[in-house]
Amino acid sequence: MDRLAAMQIFLAVAERSSFTQAAESLGIPKAATSQAIQQLEDQLSTRLLHRTTRRVELTQDGRVYYERCKELLADMDELNSLFQQTPATLSGRLRVDMPTGAAMNVVIPHLSEFMDRYPHIEVELSCTDRQVDLVAEGFDCVVRVGHTDDSSLIARHIGTLDIITCASPAYIERYGSPQELDALGSHQLVHYTTVLGSQPFGWEYWDGKHYQTYPVPGSLTVNNVQAYTAACVAGLGMVQVPRVGVAQLLSEGRLVQVMSAYEAEPMPIMILYPHRRNLSKRVHAFVDWLSELLAGYAQGV
Repeated sequence: MDRLAAMQIFLAVAERSSFTQAAESLGIPKAATSQAIQQLEDQLSTRLLHRTTRRVELTQDGRVYYERCKELLADMDELNSLFQQTPATLSGRLRVDMPTGAAMNVVIPHLSEFMDRYPHIEVELSCTDRQVDLVAEGFDCVVRVGHTDDSSLIARHIGTLDIITCASPAYIERYGSPQELDALGSHQLVHYTTVLGSQPFGWEYWDGKHYQTYPVPGSLTVNNVQAYTAACVAGLGMVQVPRVGVAQLLSEGRLVQVMSAYEAEPMPIMILYPHRRNLSKRVHAFVDWLSELLAGYAQGV
């Protein structure tokens, strides 16, 4: 059996956790399925699957091999349709990471448009507030809000996001609505940091010449954007967030903009992808679609 066929069998077994179900889905004997996996393990000199009487599970090496197989077979599918230019012919898997707020408020509400246009592309969407290792973790592209100095990646700059200061009506009723710097000492800020225990940055503003930080008291520190916004809605303090991320809360009156005369530095938004000479057409298609979508929410650069 050739290696590509064996890899397809391996994927079927891994995804179904069953030799029997994999064989049925592929229309081949169960014995041929077992033999293909055994040949792969012999060729690779490692065990790919843990086999028990009740379940089949990937080993650590098996998980690594599984991810690489999916990428390779998707590339082979694309190679076979290299000269077919219609969207309906693009296929394979896309693995994407972006901040939770961008996914929930912008991308997911419109994602059906992309999937309708490219019905054979499968999207794996990771939502996290940490900066993933794009290459080591096997992502095709990531959306990042904020500055990056990773020169090993290609960055498509989309624009910038307005950052505003918000508070809830309950907070304003208790503490008042601050409008000037000298009032901030009697207010509360919900602090955000990616690593708990590190020093929060404080409240940021433009002084007319430079962006400055101003120390504002705060009893709560979070490391998650959803918790950050939820804490503000709950009246636990003010936050500084991209306007697009809280647009619905502002329209519903659940949050109110304060300190509007003191703007924070706009945050750049970009799409990053590996420095490859030949980026796959499915990644190109997604990056182009995503760029157009995000540009509608960002200021030009």
